[in-house]
Amino acid sequence: MLIGVAAALLACAGYGTASVLQSYAASRSLDATIDTGAGGPTFRSTITAMLAPIFIVGIVLDLGGFVGSLVSARLIPLFLSQTIISANLVVTAVSSIFVLHVRLHRRDWTAIAIVLAALCILGATAGPLGNRDPGAVMHWGVLIISAIILGLGATLVRLLGKNAAVPAGLIAGVLYGAMAVAIRVTDGLEPLNFKVLLADPVMWAVLVAGLGGFYLFTVALQVGSVNGVAAALVVGETVVPGIVGVVLLGDVSRPGYGWLVVIAFIAAVAGAVALALSGAAEYERAQSS
Repeated sequence: MLIGVAAALLACAGYGTASVLQSYAASRSLDATIDTGAGGPTFRSTITAMLAPIFIVGIVLDLGGFVGSLVSARLIPLFLSQTIISANLVVTAVSSIFVLHVRLHRRDWTAIAIVLAALCILGATAGPLGNRDPGAVMHWGVLIISAIILGLGATLVRLLGKNAAVPAGLIAGVLYGAMAVAIRVTDGLEPLNFKVLLADPVMWAVLVAGLGGFYLFTVALQVGSVNGVAAALVVGETVVPGIVGVVLLGDVSRPGYGWLVVIAFIAAVAGAVALALSGAAEYERAQSS
């Protein structure tokens, strides 16, 4: 349990810091696109952002976060691991003050405090890891659903243009959540067996969901507030695997604390939503001034 929690905290720190660095690079890449008259985010501007040195530093931090998320998803319940990782929005919010000169209001700090309190409750009330076998249907289902969500997300981004920040962040979060589920049920990891690993559909779901989520998150960072985008991402990557873990994989809370877990889970998501809405509104005001 402690190793899983520590791994989730590592992922939290890595993802949170990476988001700020990537936001800095992404916003500059879109500025160059706007200067040429293209307007909203394009595939070219997104690739340009990804190739920026500071963005690459963020990718390295993301890789460290990925390792932490992989370990935590295998050792502790998904509703706990993903909610701890979702606290990266706090790291993002605080880091953005110094790197991006973002101003946080009292309501933002209140939302952050609610999320942190909810995380503490979830950590104290989490029960043992579920060991329910989801079956082959779920393995294929995660891959197919991830591909469909990615396709819909890419289409939505093209339709919404510069208004795609929060929707793209949310869909990226759903894909990251699907990746966490895929990691949890992947065969061939314990013990390591590459033949079994490569034959498992969810192994490919990890790639589809992970790379697809990363692309959509980068698009969102080009046109939206880093805090708003990160908070939208948190909602998707927390709710989806949390529900799947409980309903399909057998994750449970400590006996008698189920009601408290539900309240804390809802509070954490609500705090993230509040921060997303506040961040998006603040970004719009800054852009129009």
